[in-house]
Amino acid sequence: MAPRKLYGMPLSPNVVRVATVLNEKGLDFESVPVDVRTAAHKQPEFLALNPFGQIPALEDGDEVLYESRAINRYIASKYKSDGADLLPATASAKLEVWLEVESHHFYPNVSPLVFQLLFKPMMGGAPDPIVVDKHAHQLAKVLDVYEDHLAKNKYLAGDEFSLADANHMSYLFCLSQTTKAGLIDERPHVKAWWEDIAARPAFKKTVAGIPTHLPPPPSA
Repeated sequence: MAPRKLYGMPLSPNVVRVATVLNEKGLDFESVPVDVRTAAHKQPEFLALNPFGQIPALEDGDEVLYESRAINRYIASKYKSDGADLLPATASAKLEVWLEVESHHFYPNVSPLVFQLLFKPMMGGAPDPIVVDKHAHQLAKVLDVYEDHLAKNKYLAGDEFSLADANHMSYLFCLSQTTKAGLIDERPHVKAWWEDIAARPAFKKTVAGIPTHLPPPPSA
């Protein structure tokens, strides 16, 4: 079988989301850089992998996939018997709910917040305080729901770590590196959950592969 390849920028949370699940399953993969700053994701070579021109993309043998959450569902299903079982049958109903909560409630607020506070300064810009305040306020309300839920459940889908938890981890990590880390730390059950899942050996391996800064863009 051809080597498994994950295309994207290693610092991208959506790329890290997929790397998290690949590592949880113990699957080897090659990281193939795609520098969005030079529009490499809009070039014909990459558009052949993802016609929408967004990272990440995954090559797994003859399969070519894009959209990080779809990639993760594919990995969790195809390689169910490898590594951690991310689709435990006992958690199926809650799992589906919290996969949707992540994509419709958590992500829309954490993503712009992380961009403003983490990535924009890396690119030489300054955070927009209006955008930061808006999304910090909205994310706080979302995490209040998580706090209540995690007071009654060890993980999002119940007693077992699942894909619902894994899909949150890249943005939780990025948020924890910003001045708004208190959104996690001020909620004891959210904090305990995050500390638990962040300590997983597979995620430590994932974090070790995340650069701490954006490298200079390649020369034209």
